[in-house]
Amino acid sequence: MARIKRAQIRKKRVKKLFKRSKGFFMSRNNTLRQANEAVMKARMNAYTGRKQKKRQYRSMWIARINAACRPLEISYSQFMHGLNLAGIEINRKMLSEIAIHDADAFAKLVEQAKAAIAAK
Repeated sequence: MARIKRAQIRKKRVKKLFKRSKGFFMSRNNTLRQANEAVMKARMNAYTGRKQKKRQYRSMWIARINAACRPLEISYSQFMHGLNLAGIEINRKMLSEIAIHDADAFAKLVEQAKAAIAAK
């Protein structure tokens, strides 16, 4: 029977684990079992965070569009409905950027949305 030698592989794996847990608090960065649990949880939270970031950006864009719509006497939902009726397809990210940097162009979009709602 051949002898199985795992020392190098284990050292490499443990070294990689401790590299990932660098900066963690107390024994979570230098004890094998606790570091492993901490790294697994950190990676799980990172995965979740990447998904949540997309939701948070979308809600921020919607809040910006709504804030730009209110002075022009239209709500966000009515504005989006009017854009759909007018056949204007601009995503929320671009609408948010237009609302921030080019108020005149945004006002024209609002007018087109209002006209489409009135024509319905």
